[in-house]
Amino acid sequence: MKVQGNVVLPAGREQVWDLLTNPAKLAKLLPGCEKLEPDGPDRYKVAIKFALAAFSGKYSGSVELSEKLPPESLRMVLEGKGMPGFMRGEGRIQLADKKGKTELRYEGEAQVGGMIAAVGQRMIDVAARRIIQQFFDSAAAQLRSS
Repeated sequence: MKVQGNVVLPAGREQVWDLLTNPAKLAKLLPGCEKLEPDGPDRYKVAIKFALAAFSGKYSGSVELSEKLPPESLRMVLEGKGMPGFMRGEGRIQLADKKGKTELRYEGEAQVGGMIAAVGQRMIDVAARRIIQQFFDSAAAQLRSS
């Protein structure tokens, strides 16, 4: 499954960059994140709990940030597994100035397996877009409050 899109966030690139690369702040953005702790340079162990149709359940996995070009772009790799199945995704995030705000462009690809894969591509697409939207809604709210 491929995902791509863009969102305008209410802060400058430096602030958005800090939000995306600071583990304490990143943990608040990940929907259902119960734990995000260091597991090496730019790598974190994560525990997430989703309450989203066929995706409901607890997952453990990792988040890795790489190819960082502050404050312009980075690559993010996510992996997780739990009772409902597993997922692996990677994508690139690019930041551009936009009149005192930041335009964030993302594109990536994800693979799922187990019971999750049995629900069908359409449901997977809808759930993925909802999770992505929650992530960016949280990012915008956190930037407005800081």
